Amino acid sequence: MPLAVGIVGLPNVGKSTLFNALTHTQQAVAANYPFCTIEPNQATVPVPDARLAALAACVHPGRIVPAMVDFVDIAGLVRGASRGDGLGNQFLGRIREVSAIIHVVRCFEDDDVVHVEGGVDPVRDIQIIETELLLADLQSLEKRIDRIGRQARADKALRAEVAAMEALREHLNAGRPARLFPRSAGDPILTVFSELHLLTDKPVIYCANLGDGDLAQRDDCPALATLREYAKADGTAVVTIDAQLEAELGAMDEAERADMLAAYGLAESGLDQTIRIAYSTLGLISFFTSGPVEVRAWTVREGTLAPQAAGVIHGDFERGFIRAEVISYDDYIRHGSEAACRAAAALRVEGKEYVVRDGDVMHFLFNV
Repeated sequence: MPLAVGIVGLPNVGKSTLFNALTHTQQAVAANYPFCTIEPNQATVPVPDARLAALAACVHPGRIVPAMVDFVDIAGLVRGASRGDGLGNQFLGRIREVSAIIHVVRCFEDDDVVHVEGGVDPVRDIQIIETELLLADLQSLEKRIDRIGRQARADKALRAEVAAMEALREHLNAGRPARLFPRSAGDPILTVFSELHLLTDKPVIYCANLGDGDLAQRDDCPALATLREYAKADGTAVVTIDAQLEAELGAMDEAERADMLAAYGLAESGLDQTIRIAYSTLGLISFFTSGPVEVRAWTVREGTLAPQAAGVIHGDFERGFIRAEVISYDDYIRHGSEAACRAAAALRVEGKEYVVRDGDVMHFLFNV
């Protein structure tokens, strides 16, 4: 399953425009009025990874298959969404389905584009949405506390969970998102997180939507400076996007794209930056399979063991796992082929306890 990233924000902050630019589509209606997006738009795009082309140059495969990421453009949120105002219930339900949230905030002035709160203030906009998500989480938590609390009167084993939920409720009531609540292996609160899918437990990336042409002067944007300072408090990443530039980049070849990015003083596009930070935020890495049929990237979490990585390819690989043959990406490129890596003793044989590393080129042996 591809990584799913939800694009959220207040109405008219540029979510749909950003979605179209990042995914190089026009399936999301972008209009100057609230709730032009009702049903979520979704598009799947490849994860940019230059290592795929380098591996393909070594083995000349029939095809190259990148990892994929789903972007979901979710309807705009307003004050009172946790009570169902606007499209609140639809909005909140869609957030539960994604792995991470790109929170789009408007950092550009434009008298022709209505702002539902009356003016540009990215921190205020963030706090509106975070408050609604917190209120929705508190509603879910209160229902569980009430249900488990009644059961705990007869079952002492549940009392530790109730105490953990009450601590989490205090944490949320203080205005702190669930993702900042401390937890450890074996903690009773882990069951709560796994079953409630709390909205504020989702990793967040703030996306500053700048006006056309403002990206080159991004360091002089007061709204962006305010947003970055706010994000420092809990270490939330900030990406800067000019949706018009992203749309133009999508229509260019590699050489033209490189020249355009250089003109803006950028090392990568907003799409590449967003996916890279999403992977980092979620603790994701890529390993590769490489051969004459295909070169393919596979996504796993950091710390994944070899049998579970094999299972990403096919369940039989995990069930019948015997061992993995592993070559680091750098060694593969240095020697130029699997055969040359074997000859240079750069191919390792790893067992069930091997922790997959980013860039591993792997071949799994299994028997079912």
